[in-house]
Amino acid sequence: MKINRYVKKSLSRKFIFLLSIFAFCFLAGTGVLYYTQKHIYNTYFEEREELVGKSRTARSIYDNYNSVFIDIRGYFAYENESLKENALSKESKIKELTQNLDNSATSAEDRAFVQEIKGFTKFYFDDTLPQMITSYEKGDRNKVKQYANDEGTKKVNEFLQNEVDYATFISTTLNDKVSNVIKKQNYIQIGFIAFILLLLLVMFRIIRVMIKDVGLPLSQFAFAANEIASGKEAEIKVDSKRQDEIGALAVAFKQMTLSIQENEQNLLSQNEELIAQQDELQAQQDELESTLNSLRMNEAKLSRRNSLIHHISTSLDKEEVLESIVVNMSKIIGADRGIIIMTEDGSHSSFGLSASATDQMMDQVNGGIVERLKRYKEGYIVKRELKGDEKGYHLEKSSCHDLHLPILSSENELTAFMVFTRFSGNFHEYEMIEYEALAKQIGVSLEKIKIYEQSDEDRKLNQDILNTVKEGIQLLDVNGTIVQVNDQFRELFPIHAKVNHLRGISFQEWADYVKDSIQNPEDFLSFIEGILKGKDHKDVFCVYTKKETRQVIHVYFEKLYHSGEMAGIVLVHRDITKEFEVDQMKSEFVSTVSHELRTPLASILGFTELMLNKELKTERKQKYLTTILNEAKRLTALINDFLDVQKMESGKQTYEKKYFKLIPLVRNVIENQKVNTDIHDIKIETSIDQDLILGDRSKIEQVFTNLISNAVKYSPNGGDINIRMYPDGYSLIVDIVDNGLGIPPEAVPNIFSKFYRVDNSDRRRIGGTGLGLSIVQEIMRAHEGEVSVSSTFGKGSVFTLIFPMGTNLNEVEQKCLEDHEGNNGHRIMVIEDDSSLADLILTELRDNGFIVQHFVKGREALSAFEHCVPDAVILDILLEKEDGFDGWQIMKFMKDDDRLSSIPIIISSALDEKKKALELGAADYLIKPYQTTHLSNAILHTLLKTGKVGQILIPQDE
Repeated sequence: MKINRYVKKSLSRKFIFLLSIFAFCFLAGTGVLYYTQKHIYNTYFEEREELVGKSRTARSIYDNYNSVFIDIRGYFAYENESLKENALSKESKIKELTQNLDNSATSAEDRAFVQEIKGFTKFYFDDTLPQMITSYEKGDRNKVKQYANDEGTKKVNEFLQNEVDYATFISTTLNDKVSNVIKKQNYIQIGFIAFILLLLLVMFRIIRVMIKDVGLPLSQFAFAANEIASGKEAEIKVDSKRQDEIGALAVAFKQMTLSIQENEQNLLSQNEELIAQQDELQAQQDELESTLNSLRMNEAKLSRRNSLIHHISTSLDKEEVLESIVVNMSKIIGADRGIIIMTEDGSHSSFGLSASATDQMMDQVNGGIVERLKRYKEGYIVKRELKGDEKGYHLEKSSCHDLHLPILSSENELTAFMVFTRFSGNFHEYEMIEYEALAKQIGVSLEKIKIYEQSDEDRKLNQDILNTVKEGIQLLDVNGTIVQVNDQFRELFPIHAKVNHLRGISFQEWADYVKDSIQNPEDFLSFIEGILKGKDHKDVFCVYTKKETRQVIHVYFEKLYHSGEMAGIVLVHRDITKEFEVDQMKSEFVSTVSHELRTPLASILGFTELMLNKELKTERKQKYLTTILNEAKRLTALINDFLDVQKMESGKQTYEKKYFKLIPLVRNVIENQKVNTDIHDIKIETSIDQDLILGDRSKIEQVFTNLISNAVKYSPNGGDINIRMYPDGYSLIVDIVDNGLGIPPEAVPNIFSKFYRVDNSDRRRIGGTGLGLSIVQEIMRAHEGEVSVSSTFGKGSVFTLIFPMGTNLNEVEQKCLEDHEGNNGHRIMVIEDDSSLADLILTELRDNGFIVQHFVKGREALSAFEHCVPDAVILDILLEKEDGFDGWQIMKFMKDDDRLSSIPIIISSALDEKKKALELGAADYLIKPYQTTHLSNAILHTLLKTGKVGQILIPQDE
């Protein structure tokens, strides 16, 4: 009995102990699994919330900085103070967000990114932005551009890239956390399954031990257990009231069966719960992946937007900006092709369009698309059927969607529009807000470019206007920095070889460049520094340069005021070298003329007084009278030179050009000059067959007289004077060569200037007014010729004349020339159809030494005018009108021809139309019959009175 009780107790305790261990292990394992899973989830959600907060804070910092950049650009573009204030007010918000991010920093990447933001904030708000605003408000836009180009843009791009890198780091960390949670969950599930299997295995082992220990009586329990394990109902045929281990086992078996069933239900419930949790985790993973994909898409879109904003904000080249707009916009909105067109000038750029499609689109600029955008000022979407080349190789019907977006100015006017096309899908209305926001940003950039182009055009126009001013213009600011100069200033101070650009250099730097080129640099710099400092100063200053050809520059100034404050000074540098030289020459001329006039006048007065007060012999009187005559001729020549210069300057000098041979004229001048010298040998050398030229004989004679006379005067030691004539193509060249004093090289450029005389004592003794060569040059120009000089100082000079060579003469012209050869009489043309009266007039005129041509018909006379120009015309009004010309028409023809308009006309007519004829410009009017001597007297009187210069005024209506 004691043994049975002991066995009973030992079996029960062992069994209870084993069941207790089993239950404890099961509950402990289940609890550990539950709390482990809960801890993993709590840790994951805390870390995820922390990362999301960091990402949100970083995004806020980026948005605030982006707002600052846009506002500052708007302020620089439109000078809107509110935009500047908005930008500066963002500084405190950015610093607050940075501090929040710093407080939440847990990793080295967080702390590095925070330090990057703080460094950029200090660089941008404390250093760069105040300097840029100060330079901009001072009007120094070049310095603003320099800040942007040197460091600003680079720092901004680095900051934006750091933000993108940090966002990428946050996204990567989130992905790692999700992967870690999934991995741990899988490990827990595997561990739980392994734990269940282990418990079952232990239980199975205990059962087998119990069966073995109890023996055969327990076989029924084994069968029942197998039945139960196979899911069948099993009946245990053991009395539960038994007091032994079998009874206890039966009771325990029943309890175990119930417990197993209950545990099975619990396990199934827990398994279902785990499956639900797994589904939830999978859904969260899908959500995280979707969020990650969205972040990646936003990142790519943000990158494309940054690229768009960067290109349209950093470039002022319209073509480059338009191309960047259409390419980046097509990428941002997912368009297959697109085009942007400026409505004002038609500037455009396209993406994915052929040349023909672009031209077709340009033809519609003034069509319905633009009218609708102008009217409603909002974008719209159109679905249309594909046509032509758009379909490619597809034959079936297909469609595409076009997005039309207006680009508006700050005044809400249409300045440009964009058209984008999608073949793969539609544009959505909810995206229109984003598209229009981008269009506004593009409008701001295009308006900035327009303002820049207008400013650049105004600057170029202002510079072109300044360049047209003959004086050198130099604009200095209040600090002396050169703001602007014109081309004439650069010519006066040619220092561009030392410095590329004058604009922007300091006054002191410019002064260092010009110190070596002017004679009075200290006084000049003091003059300008006094103006800049506002001291009382003289109004003008003269600067003398050190060039080979010295310049005299007259400098005066005007202060420039802006908004009531002095903004700088405008210096005007006027080259008065010519005036200075003319003043010097005039002073010398007055001295010279005084000497030239007083010397002959002294001789004339002295000899005249001597002849009046003393009785002189006849030969002595003759000698004195000859001296008086020569000195009077000298005075006459001097006065004639003055009158010629005055006529040439006033444009009143006239020339009576006729064909004549040059060699006889030159020989005649040589003979006249030989009278004035007996120590010079004047020779003429010719190698020409044709010496015919068209010109005013007396003026050409004056040219050779002046040049040969100068050759004689400026060869005081005598010697040869050679005159060489030779042809050169269609020109006749004449060289006048002497072996005299020569001309200094520095005097050669001025030798033909009025009143100019070489500053040399040898030449001062020779005398002269300095007008002869100037007159020679004017006469040669009037004859379409040239005069030049080459000289070796101390050895002689060569004056070269170039005449247009005359053409071969016809019979009439040859007759005209032969009549003049050896005959200095005046040529008279008689137009008279009465033969008897004509013979009487011809006889009278020829007896008085005139050369006479007679014509019966008006047309013949007009033809003769083309070959031989007379000195006067005797005209009958009532000519036969068979050829269509009467006397009035001939007068009109002569009036309309500049070559004939100065010829005096004497009317010989039976009509009493004197008043009409004189009003039309006739020199005299003789009514038939009259004495022919009256005609000769009228001609002589007219030629003497006019000096062969007449005028015919014929009203057009007459």
